[in-house]
Amino acid sequence: MHTLYPALAAIAAYLVGSLAFAVIVSRAMGLSDPRTFGSKNPGATNVLRSGSKAAAIVTLLLDACKGLVPVLLVRLYGKRWGLEDGTVALVALGAFLGHLYPVFFRFQGGKGVATFIGAVFGIHWLLGIATGITWLIIAFFFRYSSLASLVAAVFAPVYFLLGDRIQWYAETPVVMALFVMAGLLAWRHRENVKRLLKGTESRLGAKKA
Repeated sequence: MHTLYPALAAIAAYLVGSLAFAVIVSRAMGLSDPRTFGSKNPGATNVLRSGSKAAAIVTLLLDACKGLVPVLLVRLYGKRWGLEDGTVALVALGAFLGHLYPVFFRFQGGKGVATFIGAVFGIHWLLGIATGITWLIIAFFFRYSSLASLVAAVFAPVYFLLGDRIQWYAETPVVMALFVMAGLLAWRHRENVKRLLKGTESRLGAKKA
């Protein structure tokens, strides 16, 4: 029976990840569906373009929790059920894929930045802080959420490997999951990369037309 637990944990994480909070929060607060304006991406950055900072913050926190909570639960309580690092990796990927391809929203999801960072915090809080600070630094100086996300995603697995010296360990499944998530995040931002190269990418804080 124990052999089913990792798969069940990953499926549960995927279902949690499938909750598109950008859409849910926008509806609850009487805002336009984020899939109908701006980048049409159901994420916190696009919700911010609606003009509601409160909605964007709530969306950001809830999307991050989708990655954080499942991973943290496995980290804290999984061993008693035989759930080790391989399950941590599966759960992180499950939550992330749920956000990208949500079963409850016709598999049309966001780009996974907040959920990715949440999962990274669940893996190790120092790794989460390092990744989050990287995002903030790039976003502050360049004002491009997409660029900040790409840089943070690339550096997260690198930080993890380097961090072996400061009390977290380079478990192979977790490292692989981080690289896969970084690759998927980069793929989801391919149009943003094109706009960045053309100089037409929207900056943080820009409101919808």
